Amino acid sequence: MPRTLVRDLSEHLGERVTVHGWIDTLRLQRRMQFVVLRDHTGRVQAAHARAGADDPIEAAFERITVESAVRITGRVVANETVRLGGLELLPERVEILSAAEPGLPIDAHTGPDRRLDWRFLDLRRPDRRLVLDVQTTAEQAMRRVTAAEGFTELHTPKLMGTASESGAEVFTVDYFGRPAYLAQSPQFYKQMAIAAGIDRVFEIGPVFRAEPSYTSRHATEFTGVDAELAWIDGVEDVMAFEERLLRAVLADVRAEHGATIEELLGVEVTVPERPFPRITMADALARLRARGWDPAGTRVDLDPEGERALSALIAAETGHEFVFVTRFPAGIRPFYHLRPDDDPTVTESFDLLWKGVEITTGAQREHRHDRLLAQLREKGMDAAPLASYLDCFRYGMPPHGGLGLGLSRLLMLLLDLPSIRDATFLFRGPHRLAP
Repeated sequence: MPRTLVRDLSEHLGERVTVHGWIDTLRLQRRMQFVVLRDHTGRVQAAHARAGADDPIEAAFERITVESAVRITGRVVANETVRLGGLELLPERVEILSAAEPGLPIDAHTGPDRRLDWRFLDLRRPDRRLVLDVQTTAEQAMRRVTAAEGFTELHTPKLMGTASESGAEVFTVDYFGRPAYLAQSPQFYKQMAIAAGIDRVFEIGPVFRAEPSYTSRHATEFTGVDAELAWIDGVEDVMAFEERLLRAVLADVRAEHGATIEELLGVEVTVPERPFPRITMADALARLRARGWDPAGTRVDLDPEGERALSALIAAETGHEFVFVTRFPAGIRPFYHLRPDDDPTVTESFDLLWKGVEITTGAQREHRHDRLLAQLREKGMDAAPLASYLDCFRYGMPPHGGLGLGLSRLLMLLLDLPSIRDATFLFRGPHRLAP
């Protein structure tokens, strides 16, 4: 008999169906046996009246264990007293496909590190697995928006002959007897695609950072969402694109999962209004210092405390959870960020903060070869390892800009999760390479 998903059982009242799933809970009473089966769409109660030792269903339910994989065939009936959708299953056949060992290694109260050790069991919980369903919807929305706006999706190399960007915090691997590096970013390849005449490029792919960071928002491998747009009039075009992208993502997540997110996590998904607030870094620093942050006045960037304080300030003033911080100092931005003619001490770059956490870095890029080379040398960098990248600017590079977004951070904030570890299928950090 074909499989019926739990979410579809209400369409089969009075019918005989077969469901597959795991044993969620057992209540084996003297006269009745109540077994809750769970699949990826929901839970259903199977109720069976004991009929004696020769009853195969009674015997199966007696020897079954929680989290065993089973197949149950039975009739769907209405029962208003059952809280799981007001219906239950009267079993006619029970097959134990794979018995779980008694005594599970984790439960609802297990700490985060041990839950990561047993991540496959942890993800069987609906509230844990929800993040992957939301991630799927978010990525589908991103692809829908970028396709509609004429983007070409790329898959750039993750093994590089030279270290990307600054060359710091990269993983080195042996590549047939010579060093290679895991890509920190597809940045240079995105720009190469722009030089190739691909008007707009987009990628969702792995990113590697050899950072010994142990915070709730850092990982050594994560999924990056990258976009690059050619023929822009300025960095405002990039920020406006991200507004459209994120608004579509949150609208789709709200429509598809909003009720479930609120039920399981107590979080309401809000679709932001456009435009998002904008504030220059200089203005942000001045306003925060006036409120007691960085009393020595030595910082040129925001630390996590400053990001939280700025987001709270903007939210209080505008009611908006997002804020673009713009015009970062040239000294703390990569050499390829464009510097405006009116103030070459800053860059046409931005960070996007959401709920006090940076989720995006973006910029208009310097597209003129001579200026790019001068800025590289100003940073004290050697141009030779970047020759293939720099060649892209020698034969007509259009004005362009783009962004990089951390997918797991986006999910963490969207679902109000305590850590990026909970927003990742299998987390990788300085001390975690398994499972």
